[in-house]
Amino acid sequence: MKKQHHIIIAGAGGIAEAAGLLLAEWSRTAPKIFIGNRTLSKAQKVARWIEEGISGECKVKPFHLHGTEMTEEMKDVFSRGEILLDCLPGSLAPRMARFAKDFGMHYVNMTEYVAETNEIMALAKDAETGFVLQTGIAPGYIDVLAHGMFLKFCRDFGVDKVDKLEFKVGALTDHAVAPHFYGFTWSPVGVATEYVKDAVVLRNFKKTTLPALSETGAIIIDGIAYEDDLTSGGAADLPDALAGRVKSLDYKTLRHPGHYGWVKEQLAGFNNEKDKIAALQKKMEEVIPHIEDDRIILYAAVEGKDAGGTLRRREVAKLIKPQRVGRHTLRAIQTTTAVPMLQAAMDLLEKPRKGVILQSQIEPEGFLKGSFVVPVYGEV
Repeated sequence: MKKQHHIIIAGAGGIAEAAGLLLAEWSRTAPKIFIGNRTLSKAQKVARWIEEGISGECKVKPFHLHGTEMTEEMKDVFSRGEILLDCLPGSLAPRMARFAKDFGMHYVNMTEYVAETNEIMALAKDAETGFVLQTGIAPGYIDVLAHGMFLKFCRDFGVDKVDKLEFKVGALTDHAVAPHFYGFTWSPVGVATEYVKDAVVLRNFKKTTLPALSETGAIIIDGIAYEDDLTSGGAADLPDALAGRVKSLDYKTLRHPGHYGWVKEQLAGFNNEKDKIAALQKKMEEVIPHIEDDRIILYAAVEGKDAGGTLRRREVAKLIKPQRVGRHTLRAIQTTTAVPMLQAAMDLLEKPRKGVILQSQIEPEGFLKGSFVVPVYGEV
């Protein structure tokens, strides 16, 4: 029988509740789970929801995660935790990472925020525990998948460079109506942020930045037409890791056709706004509904010439829909975001590492075959 792990989840939103339910239902040995949130009633509600939704026994303890102070209750919980799963907004990630370092815990987050990621990298470079950063879906799973495809392409075809590495994810609704052709399935501020901040890419083998939404394109995946465009954060550290080896590398977000044209019209009207992210978020929330029925579409491709000069391309595409876990049904955005974080957490607990671990430093083959990843994403 495996050891019972003590796992802290910071946050009480949709990803936090999914992470807790998946841990309780799919772990070989049920862990002790602590759910912390600045609104205690929300943490209590999620704890009850998890316990009501599982088929076995698993204790979930809610606690008050104070917004500014370190309370005695927090000290008690943190001193017992082995790992902290950060499901809070990305702006709070450095504070959570500091708690993990101070209390000797491992730490895993899923934020696409670049500045906060850089702050945590500086904080954790000499840590005695492991800090896995940006391990959701994008950044996260899609980067490990793309990196693994690149490595296999090079091995199989006897090369060390490729022309293109493309990877794309869309968190979409089943239907879309004019004029915005969109429905919120996850954080509106996250959507607005990735549409405004610059994207990091490789062009002509060199790392550079390009404006978000500056390369709108079209793609057909499994016979369905989508549009894609550059957005911030999704490439994780692959532009650094693969500079000099990939001529053109980028992450793009998939959307239903017509959406990006509408977004660009809104942004064009914000020329005098100091905070374009806030302005875009406000405008989107006025007219775009939140929709429960969702789907995740992801696509990755590597293209280049083999040792004999023949141009080759390999592609992976997946469609993921809501999934029953225990007595609850989780939305696709919940499972696909939570399980890469949980896989990274389990890998850290079972094979501890020190310091910062970025997406290019995760061993693709083992991760993609992990016991949390495969039931959601399937085999590659």
